[in-house]
Amino acid sequence: MDTVGVKFLQLAGTVAPMALGAIGSSIGCGVAGNSLHGAMKLVDEGHGKLIGMSAAPSSQTIYGIVLMFILKGKITNPETAAGLFGIGVLCGLAIMTSAIYQGIACATGIKESAIKSEIYGKSWVPIAMVEGFAVFTMVFGIIAAGML
Repeated sequence: MDTVGVKFLQLAGTVAPMALGAIGSSIGCGVAGNSLHGAMKLVDEGHGKLIGMSAAPSSQTIYGIVLMFILKGKITNPETAAGLFGIGVLCGLAIMTSAIYQGIACATGIKESAIKSEIYGKSWVPIAMVEGFAVFTMVFGIIAAGML
């Protein structure tokens, strides 16, 4: 493969977790935010905790940034370009998917907590479970990068 192709794979693989994570976080926060707007008109107080829930999918961007910095250290070796690209894109897609589905879980939690406030704490269980997959993906990406 020529130098340009190698550089493309290296750079695309490096930025993919952050970029895809940010796309997923944007979608997830948007979905949750839509529910938040409807919920705030149903409750007189306690908006802060619902706002916090709507922001939960933003953490996947952070996981993508961490992974991006880990992968950045692997750019020096042209022989790892394909592996770097694969790790970055696949981990980025998993992180993005986690953020989107976490936004859906947040939207449901927001809506139902507005109707019945005592379930607010329990609503965090599925949100945390979906978050866990992004954390597992970041850890997997770090371990896989160590094998390059």
